[in-house]
Amino acid sequence: MLGSSIFSHNSNNISIKNNLLVLRNNQRKIVNMQNQMKDYNQMQHCESMNLKEKKVKDLMVNKKRLVEVPYTASLGQTMNTLVANKVVAVPVAAPPGQWIGAGGSMIVESDKQTGAVRKHYIGMVTMLDIVAHIAGDDHLSGGDDVEEDLDQRMSVPVSSIIGHSFEGLSLWTLNPNTSLLDCMEVLSKGVHRAMIPTDSQIENVSAGVELIESSSSYQMLTQMDVLRFLKDHGNELQSTLHSHSVQDLGAITERIYAITERTKLIDAIKCLKAAMLNALPIVRASDVGDDDHKQHINGRCRKLVGTFSATDLRGCYINTLKSWLGISALAFTEQIATSPLYTTSDTQNDIGTPKRELVTCYAESTLSEVIDKAVANHVHRVWVVDQEGLLVGVVSLTDVIRVIRQSMLSDADA
Repeated sequence: MLGSSIFSHNSNNISIKNNLLVLRNNQRKIVNMQNQMKDYNQMQHCESMNLKEKKVKDLMVNKKRLVEVPYTASLGQTMNTLVANKVVAVPVAAPPGQWIGAGGSMIVESDKQTGAVRKHYIGMVTMLDIVAHIAGDDHLSGGDDVEEDLDQRMSVPVSSIIGHSFEGLSLWTLNPNTSLLDCMEVLSKGVHRAMIPTDSQIENVSAGVELIESSSSYQMLTQMDVLRFLKDHGNELQSTLHSHSVQDLGAITERIYAITERTKLIDAIKCLKAAMLNALPIVRASDVGDDDHKQHINGRCRKLVGTFSATDLRGCYINTLKSWLGISALAFTEQIATSPLYTTSDTQNDIGTPKRELVTCYAESTLSEVIDKAVANHVHRVWVVDQEGLLVGVVSLTDVIRVIRQSMLSDADA
């Protein structure tokens, strides 16, 4: 009995020791995990800090020289320049001392050696400006004289239409040494692009845009450039991009203007001008027939079938556009997808068959998924749909840049 008791006592001691060892090992694992999480959070904070230390010049490394048009260029020539260079906006250059720049700006190109002013940039013209001019004052009626009317409208000098859209009312530059955060603030408040001087003469860098600038040359920075840069540094924004939905981040705009599948191209152009929007979703027409196909409508909870954008008009020359004004906007977008003026990556799949995909997401989609779709398809908005394909909102590049900036600022305060 004594031997049995001693054996039992020893067994209990061994069991207690084993339990203590297991407990200590578990404690070590917990401590190690806590340390790893702490290191990870510190690394994320450090990387986020590194991203916040980036400047505008870091985004301009592989950018090309500015594409521009002279103030004497016709609107038709300007549109052809947009087509040839695959851009959606160009600054307008004029001789110095003859014009007042948009918004009172004084942005000039000067000789690097002598400082003598060579040209004055008087404004920016976008595809939306051209669309607004084409549709202006309802003169483009769609009657028998529509082709002649369009010819007249496209023959005017480009300088005469500066400021037809909100963005065209001012011309902005950003100093190359402007911080990424300050740049993002500007691009989250309605500014879609800014000119960047390659050798700025301005010594004091402000937190915002400049209206006065002199440089020997310029480059263009767009919202898409910033989005690509942020995507390339996605590992530094892991929490924001991958852990939160666009709905949770407040990136969805729920008020949506739309046109129907029966809206003619000529009326769709007028709707873009009326709403002062670069793009409108195309939704299925109501079965009860109470839609006004000549006006934009509330697109929410309608079946999404397409997108009509001002940049679609960039995909065809004027003579082609004239022949298509009477067809539906939806048919136009499907036909323009086959145009050789569109880039292959924008409109074709892997086997080379032209197609026009709807770029959509869900309210539950992560910000990373939305950014990937916007960049891959080179679109400036992603439509938000429900599981049945009904339109519930839109996420624009402005929204994306805004919520990422807010997250970067909150990380800095943490």
